[in-house]
Amino acid sequence: MAYRVQGVVVREKDAPATIETIVVPDPGPGEAVVDIITSGVCHTDLHYKQGGITDEFPFLLGHEATGRVAAVGEGVTEVAVGDRVILNWRAVCGQCRACAKGQPQYCFATHNATQKMTLEDGTELSAALGIGAFVEKTLVAAGQCTKIDEESDAAAVGLLGCGVMAGIGAAINTGEVRRGESVAVIGCGGVGTAAIAGAQLAGATTIIAVDIDDAKLEQAKRFGATHAVNSRSEDAVEAIRALTGGFGADVVIDAVGRPETYRQAFYARDLAGRVVLVGVPTPEMQLELPLLDVFGRGGSLKSSWYGDCLPSRDFSMLIDQYKLGRLDLDGFVTERIGLGDVEAAFDRMSEGTVLRSVVEL
Repeated sequence: MAYRVQGVVVREKDAPATIETIVVPDPGPGEAVVDIITSGVCHTDLHYKQGGITDEFPFLLGHEATGRVAAVGEGVTEVAVGDRVILNWRAVCGQCRACAKGQPQYCFATHNATQKMTLEDGTELSAALGIGAFVEKTLVAAGQCTKIDEESDAAAVGLLGCGVMAGIGAAINTGEVRRGESVAVIGCGGVGTAAIAGAQLAGATTIIAVDIDDAKLEQAKRFGATHAVNSRSEDAVEAIRALTGGFGADVVIDAVGRPETYRQAFYARDLAGRVVLVGVPTPEMQLELPLLDVFGRGGSLKSSWYGDCLPSRDFSMLIDQYKLGRLDLDGFVTERIGLGDVEAAFDRMSEGTVLRSVVEL
């Protein structure tokens, strides 16, 4: 049996996202069909729409989601029908060289569903990040389902499926922010604001938000920023140094992912400090730094993939922090929308007027 459901598809580069009928097959071995409850509109979905990820159109968009397991295939033990889950795009294989070294958060062979969802005419769809969650039901690898409790707001905790987890993890997992340290975050969109929340959760005492938009800087203060720097009107590097005793921050997180913001991050950190790149660059971008400065400043330059998270470990821990009132996931949900509102949500994202639009089904 196959399911016929409604979902949001983009057929070609920069084409409008449209609602189409999607054919979802019964789950095969190791697969699960999930009824989607919520799905955040993430910037990665816009990258797919613009052809910035791959050119394997058409795409079934959406990936930052909560749902309920509707059916499971042969051999599935991770979840059962009826389980409430967050979907993730790091279903660890347990066998690759990263997993063998005890570092499953870097798994190099994460699982996706083997079967493909299709349009009614049989055209195969590329599911965003192997999930495709702007749809009533989706097909995923069972390992992409992380079971959660029934109590938390699905729209809020579902954001751990991508952007909020990427930002918090960039601070806690990749940047290894410690109590009493100073942190600067360049770029205060959804991921950057989550990095600020993560720095606060980790115990940083000086948290500097950097952006060119005063409204975003004010918003960053609500999530834990102690200082705000508008880099349109003042030099970000000099401002960060001035706020950290003239030395620079212990950790600087680039949540933009451009050569100019990375250079700011590189020179705004203290000697032996850490730079974390979590903003996603585009393929044509090039970075030039004097190699002597790379050597002479010491420390580490890190990239953060999905906040270097392990969903089975991190999701439940962060939901506990949310329930204890230490992590304001509700604050990331700017608006709740329907499937037909996704295209307009992309416009609001580009305008910078939302942290997250969340599709509710």
